[in-house]
Amino acid sequence: MKFKAQEKQNQLIENITVHHLVVGVDIAQEVHVARAVSFRGIALGTSLKFGNHLEGFNFLKCWIRDLLKSYKLQKVIVGMEPTGHYWLSLARWLDSQGIETVLVNPHLVKKNKENRDNTPSKSDHKDALVIADMIKNGYYSPVRFLAESYEELRILMANRETVTKRLNSAVNQIHRWVDIVFPELRQVFKILTCTSAIATLRLFPLPKEISRLSTEQVLAGWKQYVKRHAGVKRAEQLITLAKCSVGATHALHAYKLHLEQLLEEYDLAQRQLEQIEQEVHMILGRIPYAQKLLEIPGVNATSLAGILGEAGDLSAYAHGNALLRHAGLNLAEASSGKWRGKMVLSKRGRPRLRHFLYLVTMCMVMTNSEFRALHHYNVKEKKVKKMKSIMKLIGKVARMLVCLAKSGKTYDSTRIFLQAA
Repeated sequence: MKFKAQEKQNQLIENITVHHLVVGVDIAQEVHVARAVSFRGIALGTSLKFGNHLEGFNFLKCWIRDLLKSYKLQKVIVGMEPTGHYWLSLARWLDSQGIETVLVNPHLVKKNKENRDNTPSKSDHKDALVIADMIKNGYYSPVRFLAESYEELRILMANRETVTKRLNSAVNQIHRWVDIVFPELRQVFKILTCTSAIATLRLFPLPKEISRLSTEQVLAGWKQYVKRHAGVKRAEQLITLAKCSVGATHALHAYKLHLEQLLEEYDLAQRQLEQIEQEVHMILGRIPYAQKLLEIPGVNATSLAGILGEAGDLSAYAHGNALLRHAGLNLAEASSGKWRGKMVLSKRGRPRLRHFLYLVTMCMVMTNSEFRALHHYNVKEKKVKKMKSIMKLIGKVARMLVCLAKSGKTYDSTRIFLQAA
């Protein structure tokens, strides 16, 4: 089955009938602004300001009811920009009231703001009218609230990204601390975040402290944290280098306090990541097709959770190309007359979904023999550039994931690559 975006666009336009009241809402943190138009774009009534609370939402509902009665209309559709997180409360409340709610792309709102008055001016009232105009022209997408499992995955993976940044920051600062205070430690441990290196920084981080210790004392300290410690020769090397260290010799108390806080941040981030991974595995166990997707060589729990959290239920997609479009991985071209522009990715979609689809594809190229062979064929036989080959494989991965989720079948490389190149 071929996925055609134009058919979907036609359905969105046909959804707006002569009986519709089209409402555009400009979202803000505290006060929203609403404007209404007919299916032809004729402005109806005056604008409305209402607060981001239950009383304001009820005020909006009464305003809509009065307009429906005044202009003898039967249906209403309300659209807004997904501005930060401020739109969520209103959208969920409208959905609970049975009012059709849609979203418009903020990029398109910016492009269409001169349609009415041919000026680059901007205001809340004008933005609300621009949003209403876009809705009646079919430039919108329905609000689809994720099922609880998928929403939990989205929250956890967004939180994981934040924790990972904190962890990387702590590791980078630990590296900086070592370069200043005890640069010779890199000669003892190639990886400063290995268990023995972290144990050394916890117990005796300063060269001055290490130089006073014996080999047995160093080994006894390591044994508190690791069963299989670095060894006698490495302990002797550590003491020898500490005695001739060129690291900082002033403000050592402050340096030591700084390192203690860095290690606390490092430990906290590690514990939080472990907790998030446990929760992710539990949630994936509740999704029917998730375990079958995890059986695919190269697909791991973290990447799959990221895809499901951003895309939602894969079995609800009509085609894998719809998933690519949702991620902004569909192709775009600029051409005119005899001139033909270069094909590029539109990138009009969810960046985190693009990120996880890329990670899954790269992992499959490295660990999945079929995908590795297909990538090799693209590069060596078809003379395709490596990155272009990866982009083609991302499309294949997206179509494969959607197909397996919809059919409930297990991964079969002979079927997946039956039509390959």
